[in-house]
Amino acid sequence: MSHDFQSTDSVRTAKPLRHVQTAVFPTPLSLRLGGTLPSIEVAYETYGALNQDRSNAVLICHAISGDSHVSRHDENDDPGWWETLVGPGRPVDTDRYFVISSNLLGGCRGTTGPSTIDPSTGAPYGRDFPLITVEDMVDVQKRLVDLLGIRRLRAVVGGSLGGHQTLCWATRYPEQVQTGVVLGSSSRLTSQALAFDVVGRNAIQTDPKFHDGQYYDTGDFPHMGLAIARMLGHITYLSSESMSKRFDVNRHEPRDIATQFEKRFSVGSYLAYQGDQFVGRFDANSYVSITLAMDHFDLGGTHEERVRALRSARCDWLVISFSSDWLFPPAQSWNLVAAMTSLDQDVSYCEIQTDGGHDGFLLPDDIEAYGPLVRAKLGDMRPRTPDRRKSDDRIIELIPPGSSVLDLGCGEGDLLARLRERGEARLVGVDVSTPLIAATMQHGVDAIDCDLNLGLPQFHDSTFDYVVISSTLQVVPNIEQLLTDSLRVGKRAIVSFANFGYETLRTMFAREGRVPKAPGSYAFEWYDTPNRRFPSIQDVLDLCDKMNVTVEDARYYDDSKGIRIAESDDPNLKADTAVLILRGR
Repeated sequence: MSHDFQSTDSVRTAKPLRHVQTAVFPTPLSLRLGGTLPSIEVAYETYGALNQDRSNAVLICHAISGDSHVSRHDENDDPGWWETLVGPGRPVDTDRYFVISSNLLGGCRGTTGPSTIDPSTGAPYGRDFPLITVEDMVDVQKRLVDLLGIRRLRAVVGGSLGGHQTLCWATRYPEQVQTGVVLGSSSRLTSQALAFDVVGRNAIQTDPKFHDGQYYDTGDFPHMGLAIARMLGHITYLSSESMSKRFDVNRHEPRDIATQFEKRFSVGSYLAYQGDQFVGRFDANSYVSITLAMDHFDLGGTHEERVRALRSARCDWLVISFSSDWLFPPAQSWNLVAAMTSLDQDVSYCEIQTDGGHDGFLLPDDIEAYGPLVRAKLGDMRPRTPDRRKSDDRIIELIPPGSSVLDLGCGEGDLLARLRERGEARLVGVDVSTPLIAATMQHGVDAIDCDLNLGLPQFHDSTFDYVVISSTLQVVPNIEQLLTDSLRVGKRAIVSFANFGYETLRTMFAREGRVPKAPGSYAFEWYDTPNRRFPSIQDVLDLCDKMNVTVEDARYYDDSKGIRIAESDDPNLKADTAVLILRGR
């Protein structure tokens, strides 16, 4: 196949799955929206081995067009759809975990679905296959997990529709999930995303060969409608940036392929190819059934509804979004995180910067970016030895044992790691860098990707005993908003900052007429400094007075001389660093 047609679907074929297993459940399954399936068959694959206490099982949940084949089993096997995430030595390490992946209820790769024989008629269900939901899919997975003798899953991991299953597992069977990993997903589809599914189903159901869903014995299938539905869906998985990068240069140079679809433009050839390939391995009725289940999934459209829906969950979370994903935009993941933090649930969150769109959760480059987050959340990383900086010593000595702490601008999480060694009650870091979030999580501490200029709306009032703002004050534009939110979320705030009124800097500016530069926080050229603000100690004290903020304690240091400066000894001139404890009046 030409490289021009490569996509995240390229590894999927209609070839028989060599390592698939089948579980048969002869007891009826009552469905959430009414109706019953008299028996269920489930196609599944497993990787790795269960440990002695059966505590290392990880369930992988697939999206619309996936199946049980998540990864290759050996070098002679075909690659799976999440090959770079799951496998020996990978973020979901099959040398460490017992991985289970099953084909969904309603699917067409061995699990009961519309193409399955209805025992009451001896013919495929077709249009008579009942309306199913994500909850029904999870109930079937629960039967499989029970059959395998697993009482509690180490993690449930899924992207897109797989993320919906993960959320459903955590709320429907809360005692059986230790960790939920949700990638590129949401509490429910946007109306725009739902609309694309509606158009796709219309393309299938109006195909003259659909025969009202009873096409199995006609010898003819609604391939045209299914291909169009897939082409439409495929567009939603990409981003405008990725499509421009891929097709703009040769947009008027279509590839000559055998297809009945338009191929005047390069993007037309690509979509035609993807649509034609899809019909070779998927069933139209399954596409209708699974997309309807996805469209009915609903954990709430408001914050209050999401909080109520997630209240029953007992797991810790990792939520990941993708910056260019307009099908499941990052704001939807952020809404989930806000509900989780409102419930004091342990959650880490990161928005991966990518032009891959919704497909980001399947793309190798993006998996390389978020894989360390998954690995760290599963505890499969050797903890780093935290950097024991003197500046952190000063903050730690101000925090009483047993305190809960939110660190804004947590960096690699060294301060939080040292507090964790002390056994603090609750620790959360905030940063905007994926590697720094992963480094913080490596210490076993949750971290959240958050732009501090937008405030801290995801945290309730007085959630933490202390909010730490260390070397962050001078790099954010909206300092008043940052302090206001910090003192709302925390009972107290500890602010550590560089004093730009320090005598060495004053002298440099006065005598040399240059922007001051010195070791530490000042070691930058004027044109590449991260410092957006240049406050002195007196500037910060004046701001506190203006904002009606009480300075409970103030400590000043001259690090160049290794001494503490007394408050009576003009610290605004003689100290290069200040540490303040603040509280609202």
